[in-house]
Amino acid sequence: MPIHPPQQQQHRSAPAPGRPLGVQQAEAALVEHYPRLVRLAYVVLPPALGRHRRVLAAHGAVQRALPGARAVPAPASRVPAQSRRRSPEEAAGAVGAETVGADAAKGPVSAPYAWMRLRVLRTALAYERRPRWWPGRLPAPAALRPTLPVVWGLRLFPRAGGADELALDRALSGVPGAVRAAFALQLLEGLTESGARALLAEAGADDPAGAVRRAAGLGTPDRAGAQVLLRSGEFDPCSVQTRPSDLLRRRHRTRAVALAAALCVVAGAVVVAAERDVQGAGDEGAGISVPALDPAALLRTAAEQWADTSRIDFTAWPVRGDRRGDDELLGRALRAWAEPSEAVRVSATPGTVDVPPAQPPQLLFAGEVDGAAVVLFHDRGVRVVRYAEPLAAGDGAALDFARTDDADVTTAAAVVVSRTGDTARFLLAPWISTATTRDLLAPGTPDRPLEVAPDGVTAPVERPAAGGGCDSWPVLRLRSSERIVENHAFLLTDLGDLAPTHLTYTPKPGGGAPARQPREATGPEALGAWARTACSLRALSGSGVRAVNNWAFAEQRLPEGGARAEWLCTRADTWRGPGRVLVQFLPPAGSPTTPAAVVADRNDTALCSRFGQHILAGTQWKAASGRWYVLAAGSRAVDRIEATGQVRGTADGPTLAVRAPRDASVRLTAGLREGGTLSAVR
Repeated sequence: MPIHPPQQQQHRSAPAPGRPLGVQQAEAALVEHYPRLVRLAYVVLPPALGRHRRVLAAHGAVQRALPGARAVPAPASRVPAQSRRRSPEEAAGAVGAETVGADAAKGPVSAPYAWMRLRVLRTALAYERRPRWWPGRLPAPAALRPTLPVVWGLRLFPRAGGADELALDRALSGVPGAVRAAFALQLLEGLTESGARALLAEAGADDPAGAVRRAAGLGTPDRAGAQVLLRSGEFDPCSVQTRPSDLLRRRHRTRAVALAAALCVVAGAVVVAAERDVQGAGDEGAGISVPALDPAALLRTAAEQWADTSRIDFTAWPVRGDRRGDDELLGRALRAWAEPSEAVRVSATPGTVDVPPAQPPQLLFAGEVDGAAVVLFHDRGVRVVRYAEPLAAGDGAALDFARTDDADVTTAAAVVVSRTGDTARFLLAPWISTATTRDLLAPGTPDRPLEVAPDGVTAPVERPAAGGGCDSWPVLRLRSSERIVENHAFLLTDLGDLAPTHLTYTPKPGGGAPARQPREATGPEALGAWARTACSLRALSGSGVRAVNNWAFAEQRLPEGGARAEWLCTRADTWRGPGRVLVQFLPPAGSPTTPAAVVADRNDTALCSRFGQHILAGTQWKAASGRWYVLAAGSRAVDRIEATGQVRGTADGPTLAVRAPRDASVRLTAGLREGGTLSAVR
């Protein structure tokens, strides 16, 4: 739902009577840069306002920045006209070095825009400015002042981003408004540190130099990535989503108000009594007016149904947890799902909708885990939804959505029920007979036992590190029960979503053997391959990945010694359908955990799946002698490879090695045994 700037006439042939030319320039700057100013105000405003009020306050701050049409500003407060020369201080404080992003091509910021930006900044910073005598429990005076625009009956909020956007929003919510302003002025407006300090000082911020210093620590070390996140939809109050407010109680409240107004004619005492009766009746029935939101209508699977069904997925999970009979908790969870308040943090994996349930969902779990009351729902084959509220006063509730359609015995084997620090707890499927953990970067070490409570919740399991050194990669090793004739072990890893990711392995092609299918990554060969490629899984974090398969599509004898290298195609399949492919080259290494070299990365592709079984890849490799070679390898159907460009060479079979200068430009093509050609993936 795009929110457009107020309609203003941008081009006039002459100034209006009694209206200075500078105000007209400011009006034109507001109309031209309205989304940019509103985004700046939204970032600076305190997150404690909530997303709905913050969106409206950002628009109000920008719209109030323009002086009244009839008011003629004093000379000192007039909008400065365009000038050809400015002092360095003015350039740093009002303009900045140069705009970035979408406005970078427009050149330096105009003086009217700089003046409008200063007024918007002052208004936004005022939302955290309290007089000394002001009560600490009350919001700042600026937050209590009624302003336009006003929205009735709808809640507005920017589009939800991913885990990175959420982390940045949390970081910004923990610093004062002046620090957020310094951060936004540098990343959104392109100001230097000195320019940001000067502008903050002019806007009346406390300790501008300290604010700039603290802002330098936000978004590090990837400031460019933080700039991209700050320009995403998560921080865009001009493109918002809407939800109705008080959807279940609106009709009842309307009737209550009408009844109260009628009773006022009779007597004040009768009015008070009648309002209490009506309000009490409304509170009692509001939660069950929609069957899908009635705790009594929740679907509950029998405890042993999983052992006597042909459908082994989340629909076979029985309800577990010590609070599965707590209708008040279940009602709060369902109402938060239907209409989350501003205090509820909502997240969803890519491709997962967060709409209310169309029919009563299935209850999987309701219990207390790590200081929170947790409820897990399954939306009948489509989604798993997790609701968590703290048992003690503190942060608000959280609502997480994950897509789980077409789950099976492995991908429906576990769900993350709690994350605290560097660990996570999982709720295991009822068909899991044993659970252990292991480290993919220690392929020779045995599994470690994992304690599982009677309700299926595991002990804390270490999570893969999101940043820093990749020294370990913990995974779950689960074994299914013999009661479902699926007695096999498999690996799952936590990539930041509710549903952990299934890891598999496809071994090297055998001579004359038919194409091999993915199998569980539990054998020595599979664990050896994953030991060298596990750290590449970091690139898939939070992207809704269902399964990742390592396909050893070729083995190559290297020049000058004949050592063997391996070529892997690591394919990640998401729940929503598209896949991502990393082609990795594994030369001989002194350590079994030496990372492979990524030679190709392709998004939204069918490569390395059953719909894309042919692949050709190449890389440059340096021998021990110091000579450089172009290496290429193809899948089992490749019977000829040709190199053209700065280096020419051909080879019969699925591999090629040819001497070449370092960084030589080479084009690789392959012929297929059954006809057709193939180009190298990049």
